[in-house]
This record gives sequence, C-alpha cells and structure tokens, in this order.
Amino acid sequence: MELTRQSPDIEAYLAADEAIDHGHPHVEEVAARLALAADSAYAYAHAVFGFVRDTIAHSADTGDERVTWRASDVLAARTGICHAKSIALAALLRARGIPAGLCCQRLARGAKPMLHGLVALRLPGAGRWARVDPRGNKPGVDARFSVEEERLAWIVRTEFNEVDYSVVYAAPPEVLLHALKNARDRSELWRNLPAGL
Repeated sequence: MELTRQSPDIEAYLAADEAIDHGHPHVEEVAARLALAADSAYAYAHAVFGFVRDTIAHSADTGDERVTWRASDVLAARTGICHAKSIALAALLRARGIPAGLCCQRLARGAKPMLHGLVALRLPGAGRWARVDPRGNKPGVDARFSVEEERLAWIVRTEFNEVDYSVVYAAPPEVLLHALKNARDRSELWRNLPAGL
C-alpha cells in the first residue's frame, strides 16, 4: 500500500508533542539504553520495536484496566493498548532522529469495529515509509519487524468492511487522542474508541 503523509514537512515526524513526548527524561533514558547495542538506524529501530512489542504488555491481553496514552507514561507503566504502544514506539524512534508517524486500521474482530494502531517509520536512505505493528504477539498474532514486507498483526478483510488507512499522522488523530485521554479505564475506552477516521 502507498502511504501518504498527513504533513508535507518531514520535521513534523521528528517533533515532540503532548503524546509523543520524546524529550521526557524517561523516554530519553530508554532510547539511550537501547541505542547502546545498535550500530545502525536499522538495528536501533529493530531493537526498539522488539522492546515495545515484547516488554510493554497490551492491556487487553493482561486485563490491565489502566489507560496510558503519553509515551513516557506507557514506558513507565509498561502497559497500554495498541495506540499507546504505537505512540511509545514513535517517541523512541524520534528520540534517535528516525522519522515516525502513526497509522490506523479499521478492524472488525470484536463486538464492534474499532481502530487499531500502527507505526510508520522511514529509515535513512529508504525511499518509502514502512508500517510495523508493536501490538504484542499472542496465539494467532505474529507481528514482526520488517521494512521490506509488512508483517502486521492483522491483514484487513475488506469483505468485513475492514480498512487500511493510508495516512501517516504526525500526531495522534484528535478523535483518538480524545478517547484515550478521557477514558477512566480500559473498559470505558473500549466503548468509546472510534470505529473509523
């Protein structure tokens, strides 16, 4: 799929904001630690993807009712839904100068359709954006880091009106951020997550 940038300015995909707060000391500390073993931008991106996917629990998998949405809070609490994990991954990538943005899929895998969060990144010298899915693996879900071919948690099923949105957002879409910020717990968030963009 051809991805399109929400903002024409590549600097927007390196900037810090309210959610992607990569200037926060906790984000900087995690980024610095993970960068120690990485000898290239690719190695660093692969390392931070694995860190977010595997060490930050998806709250729906663990039954954790806490809602996190700011990258520094996601990293501190070590929990979040796919959107929170994507925000954390984008912050860690931006912390080392790798342009990163947020993407969505509209999935119909539960009681009602809802948005699923992904990350798009652009490695130095790459001619295109690549989407990765830091959701976290479980039986039936096997997302992998790949910039050559997508290895996402789910492939959309158009026959169920699922959608791959092609836009790479520089910041979380406002409708999504509003739901994350205003939910008292994950159960309430599940009820209020938007079904589309």
